[in-house]
Amino acid sequence: MLLLTMRMIKIGFRRGAALLAGGLALQFAATAQAQVYRCTDANGNKLYTDMKKGNCELIDSGPVAPRPPAASALIPSVRPNSPAASGAAAATPPPSPSNFPRVDTSQQRARDDDRRAILNEELRAEEKKLADLKTVFKNGEPDRQGNERNYAKYQERVGQMRDDINRTERNIEALRREIANVR
Repeated sequence: MLLLTMRMIKIGFRRGAALLAGGLALQFAATAQAQVYRCTDANGNKLYTDMKKGNCELIDSGPVAPRPPAASALIPSVRPNSPAASGAAAATPPPSPSNFPRVDTSQQRARDDDRRAILNEELRAEEKKLADLKTVFKNGEPDRQGNERNYAKYQERVGQMRDDINRTERNIEALRREIANVR
């Protein structure tokens, strides 16, 4: 496919598109294990087909190698009530490789403390932003600005303010969840 795409660039889009279509036809025809013919019409255009008509030459007639199984077929399934499932639940996670980098407990605690401090600072900033937005919003009736003689512009700004308040509230919820997850 990459070769066909590169040829499209070299020879122009129109002829390249025909090559790409031909390549796709080859691919689909090959997966169906059919014979593929390259035919040339009176104008010199090439056509790929599974039926021989006129000036055609056989391109591929051999079977295609089988495709590898899907990823889900490679993962063994364990039924919930089977002995393997109860043993897997009680077993500890597999050990890390010996060359896997280890972090000292005190160093990890310091990293967690730094993370918590950063998240708390972000939470305070979002809470302040929310308070400011609600002050300007005035329960859905903010003051009209001089350039908002048209009521639709005013409604658009109120809607934007409402969206900003909702987004900030979601950010605060997410930050609180994240802080709760820090050990």
